[in-house]
Amino acid sequence: MKNSQIKIFLSLLISINWLTTGCGLFGTTEDTPTNNTENPDTSSDSEGLKLGALFPITGDLSSIGQNMPIAAQLAVDTINACGGVNGKPVTLVKEDDQTDPVAGTAAITKLTEVDKVAGVVGSFASSVSTAALDVAVRNNVMMISPGSTSPIFTDRAKKGEFNGFWARTAPPDTYQAQALAALAEKQGFKNVSTVVINNDYGVAFEGQFVNAFTTAGGNILNKDKPVRYDPKATTLDSEAAAAFANQPDAVAAVLYAETGSLLLQAAFKQGLSKGVTVLLTDGVYSEDFTKQAGKTADGTSILAGALGTVPGADGKALEEFTTLWKEKSSGKEITAFVPHTWDATVLLMLAAEASGTNTGEGIKNKIREIASGEGTEVTDPCQGMELLRKGEKINYQGASGNVDIDENGDVIGVYDVWEVNPDGSLKIIDKVLPLVSN
Repeated sequence: MKNSQIKIFLSLLISINWLTTGCGLFGTTEDTPTNNTENPDTSSDSEGLKLGALFPITGDLSSIGQNMPIAAQLAVDTINACGGVNGKPVTLVKEDDQTDPVAGTAAITKLTEVDKVAGVVGSFASSVSTAALDVAVRNNVMMISPGSTSPIFTDRAKKGEFNGFWARTAPPDTYQAQALAALAEKQGFKNVSTVVINNDYGVAFEGQFVNAFTTAGGNILNKDKPVRYDPKATTLDSEAAAAFANQPDAVAAVLYAETGSLLLQAAFKQGLSKGVTVLLTDGVYSEDFTKQAGKTADGTSILAGALGTVPGADGKALEEFTTLWKEKSSGKEITAFVPHTWDATVLLMLAAEASGTNTGEGIKNKIREIASGEGTEVTDPCQGMELLRKGEKINYQGASGNVDIDENGDVIGVYDVWEVNPDGSLKIIDKVLPLVSN
């Protein structure tokens, strides 16, 4: 099949996918693709700000991705209720990346080249964002992820590969890996093994964790033979056996939910996980994950006692968002990265208003100024809009944290420590700061 035929096929496929899965809880504004193919950065300017949402509604991370488009739509609805952006309503176009880089690339191609969006909220999986980001940058579209935490984005940003069209509201795994190492040290673990999903996210996290933990005096039992599992694997018995070998105090497991639950089931069935604490990350911070992992014969979660880290969120902005979320989402729980999704969407709209233009270039030029500048601190997006319309400067304080974005698009945060209860439910039990390593 020729390249042109492939592109047409993918666009049609994604369009069908949008019709079947793209409707959000709060509704969307119908959008009509423009015919301006010569300058994708100006098409949104004349018809009002158009944003895209790229999230894992299906696939390995769907248990976390379900509420993300709802949070993005809530942000858009909130801003539209107080006047929109640059005098016009904002449109949000949602796409399912299926937790798959190929599907994500097709979806971002549709969003940027057919829908002509100026900014994209997403994706969540680092592997998907890695693939999608090249398309966004090529089309001068600002991309803000609420959860792609791989350090590879920092490295590429430092090389100037993104031209400023990238940011994220969750801190990179450089910090979370160090936070997980700090948690391991705090728990008194001396000998730890690792097992990670074999992609950008897992391998980069592994490197940072090993460095931080060994620098602090800990021992990684399988440092010379790291266990990395295939994201497409359907059986993981040998990987589980290797990860839990040699009686570690704990196993740092950097997983995705569907495949990760298979690995931990395999360890349990082989009798390897007894007396070993599993250390988890934000990628599996979901009760759906503990349900997938399963229970013992007496109904106790096989993950009971497991500990994990997740980017924390606190402060006035979170309280305000929590109230709004409960009111507008029919009592849905605020799951992991929902505040980060809200903030990413709000930042795109505030930056567009600050620039006076509904383009990716305009958003890029103002994103750091409204997120971490010297203006008036605001937690209410509508208050921020009102000040910007008066020509004043703002410093948006997000529900996920201060969202102070640096020159590489990164933020630094504090991490919540969570634990799996015997019934499989989750609870926040502590906070931890990254353990800085050299």
